[in-house]
Amino acid sequence: MQGRDKLCAKLTSAFLRKWWFVLATAVILLLLGIICAIFLGTWVRLFIDYKLVLRPGSMTFEWWARPPVRPFVNVYVYNVTNADEFLNNGSKPVLDELGPYVYSEEWEKVNITENDNGTLSFHYRRTYTFQPDLSVGADDDAVVVPNIPMLSATSQSKHAARFLRLAMASIMDILKIKPFVEVSVGQLLWGYEDPLLKLAKDVVPKEQKLPYEEFGLFYGKNGTSPDVVTMFTGATDMSLYGIIDRYNMKDKLTHWTNDTCNSLAGSDGSIFPPHIKKDDTLEVYDKDLCRLLPLRYLHEVEAASGLQGYRFTPPEDVFANSKANECFCPAGSPCAPDGLFNVSLCQYDSPIMLSFPHFYLADPKLLDAVEGISPPVPEKHRLYIDVQPEMGIAIQARARIQINLAVSQVIDIKQVANFPDIVFPILWFEEGINELPPEVTSLLRLATKLPPIARSALGWGLSALGILLVLLAVTCLIRSSHRQSTLRLEGHVVAKPPPPKVPSKENGYELNSRR
Repeated sequence: MQGRDKLCAKLTSAFLRKWWFVLATAVILLLLGIICAIFLGTWVRLFIDYKLVLRPGSMTFEWWARPPVRPFVNVYVYNVTNADEFLNNGSKPVLDELGPYVYSEEWEKVNITENDNGTLSFHYRRTYTFQPDLSVGADDDAVVVPNIPMLSATSQSKHAARFLRLAMASIMDILKIKPFVEVSVGQLLWGYEDPLLKLAKDVVPKEQKLPYEEFGLFYGKNGTSPDVVTMFTGATDMSLYGIIDRYNMKDKLTHWTNDTCNSLAGSDGSIFPPHIKKDDTLEVYDKDLCRLLPLRYLHEVEAASGLQGYRFTPPEDVFANSKANECFCPAGSPCAPDGLFNVSLCQYDSPIMLSFPHFYLADPKLLDAVEGISPPVPEKHRLYIDVQPEMGIAIQARARIQINLAVSQVIDIKQVANFPDIVFPILWFEEGINELPPEVTSLLRLATKLPPIARSALGWGLSALGILLVLLAVTCLIRSSHRQSTLRLEGHVVAKPPPPKVPSKENGYELNSRR
């Protein structure tokens, strides 16, 4: 009996130890589930940040250096149809918007150099190819547009000595220069020989010469840019990822009146610091714009690939003639009508003014001064960038800008004596991408959709399994404890006293009775 009791006690003890192990495992799984639910998002963010850093040889570096996208540039030219009536009779200029003339674009960053402070220095290389199948005509279509070199020169001479203006009028007479020129679309964009520029090359002092010999609104952009751009890789600080550190070795601009307006610490528009929120302000720097362009959240979007994103666009007062923009007017306000941005200081004093197409968000008087331009439509003329917020990658974009010439009337120069003060629209263009290639969108979907699913599955799955095991362990322990109690109880109840001795020969009863 003693041996049997010991064996039962041993078995019961092993049984209990097994269920305490299950209970401990359940608690561990429950804790792991809670930890995953709380911290997995942070771990995923750290992993994304690590993978996004622009390290030579990494996938993100290759995509950044040679983007696997095919941007298009759509150009719309304002052809002047009544140049003579405008000059001679004071009629409103009548414009015929021609376009789009479409160019495909290839981007590449070349001469890439790593720096010790977590930055890369490089040059942009852009190659433009005309796409006749997507265009309304050939890029040798003739258009009549204001003579920008001439009108820039006459406007600049408005405050010069009178004899200089008269001399300029004589030179223009000799060279037969007129206020309007007929050129092809391709020449207007990529360059043509202008007699004034040719003359300036020979007579202007070397230190004052322009860096080009032909005139074109996109002149010098087709090829490798001489500008050196230095950008943060994110290796030291992801909040600076994709932000420009220096441009041509300068850490700020010199055109404006304070450091805030002279800052160039913005993105180039292709990548932004990750983990973007709706109340963030994104900033884009472009050399031709001569400033940072702020972008603010507009609404959520879904790309054709199914990627979710945030649409960011400039605020409505970005080019307003307001106190907030006073630093962009070194000569004092007003330096431009509402809705226009004066870039003459960084365009060799040419009176170039930028706006959004069709004078979107600009003073209505600008549109009323000409005929032939339809009222602006936000969906067609708004600049925007759609950004995948977690990765900070642009998934769609439309950079839409209109180039205008601010012409001043100069009485002493007979060629422009009848040319009124007017902001003359020349052309507008939109540059952007419709969607990313499939191999990029697939990885972006995986990187953005899988973590939340994994977080939910691991968090809830491990927690549910832990709870289930806890319940199972507790239930079995209770049953086991109850069974053992019952067994002990039953052992005391059924125990019987030893049976009385029955008289027999064996116990000596018969012997005693005989006695």
